[in-house]
Parts: sequence; C-alpha cells; structure tokens
Amino acid sequence: MTTNKLRLNVLDQSPIRPGATPRQAILETIELAQLADRLGYTRFWVSEHHNTNTLAGSTPEVLIAYLGSQTQNIRLGSGGIMLPHYSALKVAENFRMLETLFPGRIDLGMGRAPGGDRLTAHALNPSNTFSEQDFVEQLMDLQAYLRDEKVPDTIHERVMAAPQAPTAPELWLLSSSGQSGLFAAHLGMAFSFAQFINGNGGPAAVRQYRERFRPSQELAAPLANVAVFLICADTEEKAQELRAAMDLMLLRFGKGERGTFPTTEEVRSYRFSAEDQAHLAHNRNRVVSGTPAQVHAQLTRMAVDYDVDEITAVTITADFQDRLRSYELLAEVFELTPVTAEQAAEMA
Repeated sequence: MTTNKLRLNVLDQSPIRPGATPRQAILETIELAQLADRLGYTRFWVSEHHNTNTLAGSTPEVLIAYLGSQTQNIRLGSGGIMLPHYSALKVAENFRMLETLFPGRIDLGMGRAPGGDRLTAHALNPSNTFSEQDFVEQLMDLQAYLRDEKVPDTIHERVMAAPQAPTAPELWLLSSSGQSGLFAAHLGMAFSFAQFINGNGGPAAVRQYRERFRPSQELAAPLANVAVFLICADTEEKAQELRAAMDLMLLRFGKGERGTFPTTEEVRSYRFSAEDQAHLAHNRNRVVSGTPAQVHAQLTRMAVDYDVDEITAVTITADFQDRLRSYELLAEVFELTPVTAEQAAEMA
C-alpha cells in the first residue's frame, strides 16, 4: 500500500436535504457523479434503502444506468444491492446489462442487511429467511451465472444470465461486522468495510479477509477498501460546524429518530446531555473531518491501519454546496488527476 497513490471513491446515498424533494436528491447525486468523474475519483457507488423519507436511493441498478450515460471514466456501482431481497439470476442479469452498456466500468457491491426495517424486507421478499447459508448460496449462484458455468444436475446446466458479455462486473461484498469479509475471502471476491456504520474492528476484519483469501476466477489477490463518513472544509471552524451536524444526525439515528439532516440552526440550539456525549464518543471513529491537511493526515493513517490503497468517502451536509466543496477539497489535497475538457470531448 502506497499512500501517495491513494485512490478515492464516493458512496452516495442520495440524502434528501431539509426543504428538498426526493427528485432534487437524485438530481444532486447525478451532479455529484459528474463532478467526481471530472475530478478523478475511481468509483462512484450508490446505495439501496427502503421505507425512508430521508434517503432517495432505493434502486441502485436503475440509477447506475442513468449515471453511466452522464459520466465518462469513473467506475459505477452499488453500495450495495441487498441480495437477500432478490433472485440471484435477476441481479446477475441487471448487472450484465449494465456491464454491456458500460464495459469495464461496473461494480456489483452486495450486502445482506435489510437496507431498512424487517417488515419492509419481508414485503420485498416474503421468502427471506435472513440465513447466512442462504446468502452464501445466493453468492455462489450469482458467480455461476456471471461465469456462464454449466454445472451438471443444477439449474446452471440449463439457465443462463443474459445478455452475454465478454466482461463481467467486479464483485464486492460489503460488511460492517466482518462476517461478509469471510464470505468474500472464501469466494474470492473484493471486500469493503463500512466504518461509517461501525467505527470499531475494521482493520482486524480486513486483515482476516486477507489471511483467508482464496483466489478465484475473477480475482487473483485480495482487494479491499474502507468507507467512512467524511467532511472536508476550507477552515477548521467550518469543518467543526459540519461535523457537529453529522454528530447530531448519528445521535438521532442511534435513538431511532428519523428525520432530515440537521441544519446549522438546529445544531446550535441543541443541548447535548452526558448520555449524548457518550454516544458521540462511541461514534467518533465513524467520521473523518477537518481541513484538507487534517483530512489528508487522517485518511493516510487509516489507509496504513487497513493496509488498503483506496478509501470511500460518504459525505452528507444540509447544504449541497458544502457537500460538493468537501469532495473538491479532498480531490485537491490528494492530487487526483482531473479529466480535462479536451479529454472529455474526445471520449464523448
């Protein structure tokens, strides 16, 4: 791992800002993807959430298809598809279609969390047992469909995933506990640890993934990254202001309260109790924040701790311009290579 060559990614959840609409949230995701593409980010992943009025991203495969038509270079993917909701064949076909449309640019990130509440998960798939064994079998089926394997005496002998394509999407397993890292290691898939969900145990989970990794047809060596909430601002004062709003959002979420991202005014009027302070301390590692230099130091240290050469940033702010600025500053401080207007014109 060479931190001076650190690759940066974006995970966008299409947050619905205070006073904004779901359509505005999706349009902002599109604008952010175009910016990330121009700035030189490596991947742009979109998430899957259900039964919520705070996040507009419910169907990554649909959104990815449009994002592909609006970008040139950046890899596009799901962060992630909640596989137990769906048929492995249908997911394979969705992402085969995306790979056919945008060859060499598609990541299929998968998880087994509900992406919402259990009632909604049941509505999406009444047969969902939330069983680890069922999940692993789905992953194996998915690999077989994407490989066009003809396995005797199984469904794969007679059923194939269409359309046929010479390339396949990269397969990533997402986890906030490390268990899916073991599945990824066993099946030879890439692994992404969600530190923005769980601030503890990530480096150990990635280390265990590397130790147990078994090469596959798709991946000869382990490939991992880490995703973290990230706020980068021009000044310490601004960064602290945005960080306080993120802290309050995580605090409310931890209490089961659902609502739009807090405004600056809400944060200023909120009085944190002793219990709140304990929750903030627990969430501390889920968020990286500061000026460009401070963020550079923190992410460089994180890359060393995880032994990875790519980090995924998840940025949510009440003001969309603050969100854009955070990604701009991050690209500048890590000296990403932006796409010039001439290069964009040549690729169009």
